Amino acid sequence: MQFISDPPTESEALDAYSQAVTSVAERLAPSVASVKVSRRVRGGRRLDGGGSAVVITPDGFLLTSAHVVARTDGSGRAAFTDGHEAEFEVIGSDPLSDLAVLRLDSNGLTAARLGDAEHLRVGQLVVAIGSPLGFGGSVTAGVVSALGRSLPVPAGRLVENVIQTDAALNPGNSGGALADAAAHVVGINTAVAGQGLGLAVPIDEATRKIVGALMTEGRFRRAYIGIAGGSRPLPPRVASRLGRSTAIEVVEVVDGSPAQNAGLRPEDLIVEVDSIVVEQVNDLQRLMAGELIGRSATLQVIRGGRSISVEIVPAELEVG
Repeated sequence: MQFISDPPTESEALDAYSQAVTSVAERLAPSVASVKVSRRVRGGRRLDGGGSAVVITPDGFLLTSAHVVARTDGSGRAAFTDGHEAEFEVIGSDPLSDLAVLRLDSNGLTAARLGDAEHLRVGQLVVAIGSPLGFGGSVTAGVVSALGRSLPVPAGRLVENVIQTDAALNPGNSGGALADAAAHVVGINTAVAGQGLGLAVPIDEATRKIVGALMTEGRFRRAYIGIAGGSRPLPPRVASRLGRSTAIEVVEVVDGSPAQNAGLRPEDLIVEVDSIVVEQVNDLQRLMAGELIGRSATLQVIRGGRSISVEIVPAELEVG
């Protein structure tokens, strides 16, 4: 007996999930490069390493992870899926957000479209494209496993609102794209936190400001007041009066810092900065933008159950 059947059409061969993933791969793969760098190590030797990067402008700007290009001589080589290769220069790096911007001497590149991670939802499809273990143009897919995670970086700070995904990531994916089903880049893959657990720095308003500063100035400036602290519940009477439950407790004041000069003390509770409510340390970190450097700011502080105003002039945070 002979069975006769027509071959399946493309739409029949691919289910909706597969169509979404293949569409993202086709649209975004030309915008993701494999990057190779040489690192300086002890004894004067050099160690080859690499990662991935995402084209963000047609005239040669690429976005990657700061740790991919850390401790290098500021240059390297990028390779694309179509075989094109070019030398790049690191024009700006921000270890505190784990982001860096590269510049290729190339025009007519295919720039990725940047999305907005603030619209992501847990369970949403995401696609990762990068160069795990040096295999350029590799595609994996998964979902947004969680939002709002924090990622410690070597510079001694937390990157906030990190995206957690179960899309498979491996060494070399760092600096590559995490995209939604519309092929908008919503994150820059940055870490493999465990089996089935990857993390990406979100593309949002704060990230765009950092990237813009790296492209134009080569760095992103942050303000610094010089305290160590943590979130603490407000005393019941104060909480009732203010209509909120938590504040930032000053645990330690750094010698010679703006905080010491302003008279802040351990056990002070910071509740506002220039009339903006702060309840967590990351609230304060977000407000420490370059615009505050050298400018007087007003802290609303609870000290001994009383509310006082403290004038402080933040300095520039120096990143070693």
